[in-house]
Amino acid sequence: MDETNTGLGGTSDDSAGDESETGDEGGTESEAEAEANGITARYRETEAERRLAFDREGSSAVIAQNREGYAMLMVRASPAGEELERYYGFDMALDHAADLLSVSPHDLPVPPQADDMGM
Repeated sequence: MDETNTGLGGTSDDSAGDESETGDEGGTESEAEAEANGITARYRETEAERRLAFDREGSSAVIAQNREGYAMLMVRASPAGEELERYYGFDMALDHAADLLSVSPHDLPVPPQADDMGM
């Protein structure tokens, strides 16, 4: 999907969303992709979590939340990476993801399926 929201958003690279790298089991119910400003964002729902992965020039950042949506957002450098920080709000998680990619949070595209992430 090519839908893009450049208000506040995120991006991901192909390797950041690979199942072989993430250890995901089973398929996903929802997937979406958006591109803007040289950044690719991939939204996926796994059996355990909702995940928005961003990629820019070989750098990646991931925002994840449990499937129930009741937990704080986790920011990681990759889907299977260590948690770097937790946030209640989506805007703060996007800000951290943008820092990891060395871009402005306003440059991150966000697929519509990810708009409701956060508490």
